[in-house]
Amino acid sequence: MVMVMVVGKEAGSSSNDLPTENTPLLFSFAHKPQALSSQLKTFANVFIAIVGAGVLGLPYTFMRTGWLTSLLMILVVAALTYHGMMLLIRTRHKLGDSPYPIASFGDLGFAVSGSIGRFAVDSMIVLSQAGFCVGYLIFISNTLGNLFNSSSSLVAPKIWGVSAKSIYIWTCFPFQLGLNSIASLTLLAPLSIFADIVDLGAMGVVIAEDFQIFMKQMPAVEAFGTLSTFFYGLGVAVYSFEGIGMALPLESEMKDRSKFGKILGLAMLFIAVMYGAFGTMGYFAFGENTKDIITANIGKGLLSTLVQLGLCINLFFTFPLMMHPVYEVFERRFWSGNYCLWMRWMLVLVVSLVALFVPNFADFLSLVGSSTCCALGFVLPALFHYLAFKEDMSWRQASADWGLIISGVFLGVLGTWYSLLEIFAIKA
Repeated sequence: MVMVMVVGKEAGSSSNDLPTENTPLLFSFAHKPQALSSQLKTFANVFIAIVGAGVLGLPYTFMRTGWLTSLLMILVVAALTYHGMMLLIRTRHKLGDSPYPIASFGDLGFAVSGSIGRFAVDSMIVLSQAGFCVGYLIFISNTLGNLFNSSSSLVAPKIWGVSAKSIYIWTCFPFQLGLNSIASLTLLAPLSIFADIVDLGAMGVVIAEDFQIFMKQMPAVEAFGTLSTFFYGLGVAVYSFEGIGMALPLESEMKDRSKFGKILGLAMLFIAVMYGAFGTMGYFAFGENTKDIITANIGKGLLSTLVQLGLCINLFFTFPLMMHPVYEVFERRFWSGNYCLWMRWMLVLVVSLVALFVPNFADFLSLVGSSTCCALGFVLPALFHYLAFKEDMSWRQASADWGLIISGVFLGVLGTWYSLLEIFAIKA
């Protein structure tokens, strides 16, 4: 997910021409000579593009949904996400690069269905990227609140009568205004890679702790959940695999493009197995006491504290990287493609306000995954593929596209509904 920002940032900041509706979002990136990626580097880039902080909410999701249901769900979502990415690749190959290179998801939407297609992609990207940043603030504030709360009470920690979550979010706010004022994010880009390294380190620490705790207490676990928790878990799973926007840029960077599908498939399988192991071990270790952020379960020792602080620091600096596509869309549409400081600050304020009113990290992952990532990962790729190939495809191929479109809409609507029920039920 983070890698989207590194590529999109350079494209948006290096072009001197004002963008128009039919200018590729990554136009300069497409024309800039680059060293092409090997198969190993492509594998690593796919991993970095997909794996993010959302993985820390998987054990809680396994607890809510049931470990066997969740494992099957992870595998199915991985397969569908792979299929959606490959649909984008095939659609670009069908359309070619006329009149402009198709370097991004939005470019593909414009090539297939004009302004409506680009607007659909832009809208979902804005909602999903801003949603990621809301999740970051929830994670940071809840983690710091739990980390520095001396009370063992289950009630949300307070500082001087004010919720610790509110204080930490508003403490981050002025610093985020400064970071998000930076027009070029070149200096911040390396932190996105470092964030993923910290994520991997945190996962390793948590899995080791989980195994030791599981061997000691072996709590009762459930294999299956209810219908409502199924849709809830589906949203988190889709969120965890959200990285479809990187499919076209990554394929463009590869030396041997004919092997991109194979490398992508191996990477998705590896990530699915890793997610399954992480979610299962976290749930098996703590059972029904699994918290929405799994690092909160492993106590307040030195190692745990360092891991949680490292995650908070990295998400703090990843925030402006993840918001950059939002700024590109808003500045393109409302400010003639020019840098607009006050618009950026208003967007940071909106994201911060939303984070204040969402109590649970995993619940918000489910909401974002269902409401926007289903559309980005399943509905739009299948729709664009159908529109590009409808004159040449058989009824079986058309049925496959429409089946994914209808399934994506159905799962997205129900997942969004159940996620909202969970969020408001906790607040009630």
